[in-house]
Amino acid sequence: MIENAFPRISPNNNKIAIVDSVGSHTYHTMNSRIDRLAAGLLKDQQDLQEERIAFLIPASLDYVTVLIGIWRAGGIAVPINTASAELELKHFIESAGVTRLIASPDSHDKVRELCGNLRIQLLTVDDLVASECNRLPNVSLERSAMILFTSGTTSKPKGVLTSHNAIRAQILTLLEAWKWSNQDVIPLFLPLHHVHGIINVLSCALWSGATVHMMPKLDLDTICSDVISDTYSVFMAVPTIYVKLLDHLNNLDIDFARAVGDGFGRMRLNVSGSAACPINVFEQWKEQTGQILLERYGMTEVGMAISNSYAGERRAGFVGVPLPGVTVCLFDEFDRQVTEENTPGEIRIKGDNLFKGYWNNPKATNEAFKRGWFCSGDIAVVEDSYFRIMGRSSIDIIKSGGYKLSALEIEGVILTHENVSEAAVFGVPDDTWGESVVVCICLKAGTKLEYTDLKNWCVDKMSAYKIPKRMRVLDSLPRNAMGKVTKSMLKEKL
Repeated sequence: MIENAFPRISPNNNKIAIVDSVGSHTYHTMNSRIDRLAAGLLKDQQDLQEERIAFLIPASLDYVTVLIGIWRAGGIAVPINTASAELELKHFIESAGVTRLIASPDSHDKVRELCGNLRIQLLTVDDLVASECNRLPNVSLERSAMILFTSGTTSKPKGVLTSHNAIRAQILTLLEAWKWSNQDVIPLFLPLHHVHGIINVLSCALWSGATVHMMPKLDLDTICSDVISDTYSVFMAVPTIYVKLLDHLNNLDIDFARAVGDGFGRMRLNVSGSAACPINVFEQWKEQTGQILLERYGMTEVGMAISNSYAGERRAGFVGVPLPGVTVCLFDEFDRQVTEENTPGEIRIKGDNLFKGYWNNPKATNEAFKRGWFCSGDIAVVEDSYFRIMGRSSIDIIKSGGYKLSALEIEGVILTHENVSEAAVFGVPDDTWGESVVVCICLKAGTKLEYTDLKNWCVDKMSAYKIPKRMRVLDSLPRNAMGKVTKSMLKEKL
């Protein structure tokens, strides 16, 4: 039964499960509301039979109610980014074959016309919550549970179809690896249309009986105040948020900033992911808080696959070792398994955590698998048993002058320049080199940097063939909801 699979919620548990803008909600209250929404979705049906239901709801008890309510009724949940533009919404809804859209009242004006044109039923949570709940269907672990869309950094977003069993496996491996307990308290400000927010934070917390403070958006002042008060035991964010926090602390009163840093230091765990954490950010966070960030690697299709150790060594620039129950190997361009360390290869993954396929896209699904291995498209090397990500084969691996260069490695060096706040490196076609290295940078306020100065600065910090051939200064870098730079957009601007 789904109740025993995901998430494990005790109906009689009066511990606080969710804190949102309305107030605090116990596991008992949440569980009852979930069941009644499931009953409202079903009406006279016995089972939704994997009906795709989308929802556009900010972080709140309502979000949790809808997500798990759809699962308990036997449907497939399709969480959508609340910041999506109309064309994006249209793509998600049409691609997933959605029949109903549940949206917060504030979002109805935004989607009413679109739903009318697509003949999609538009609902609120209050429309669906029944006065009571009778019998809910038994939903097997093999059933489909969720469609999430890929970030679309290199292509049009694809719908990733995941089973209840895969979700369960993704949760259980993190509960073991990161030592979740019912005493944990964690803030959730990450996007809830992405595995980082849905699985790593919300699902792990609810499964373990922890408390989640749900925030529709990141509020640095609230975070800092809560940190000083020892509200949280676990903190998970993307590198751009850690950068924002460091900048924020630098602008605060020295004593207050020190108190915030000490508060982070008292937590049992700080996690960084979704994009590579620059080594300088890793080191600055350690200096400011005493915390050694735990970096991990994952993607929409697999959840988390690799993680630095909870209790052991955490290396800057590395994502660690395969998680329990997950098998990870590197393969070269000839589909041969890489057995030597320091030799680049594509990350391929096996395990119960794997998705079922891309929704209504058998061609893309077939291309994603080879001999049972999921082909991630990410290139890595292994050094002393730890994986280091070099980047996406499609955009972060630059083939220049016979070398395979890691854009992430070059970015990491450039980010140590005292005037550079952000950097994005990629390759562009070049008749001589095959591809030439280009960097787009953002400068710190009040500073300047010419290309010749950067080039000269790089001479004793990286090999000559890695030094960018061109540089462009921008006010900001385009990023997706998870903080990853959309390099395809940068290429279009050159």
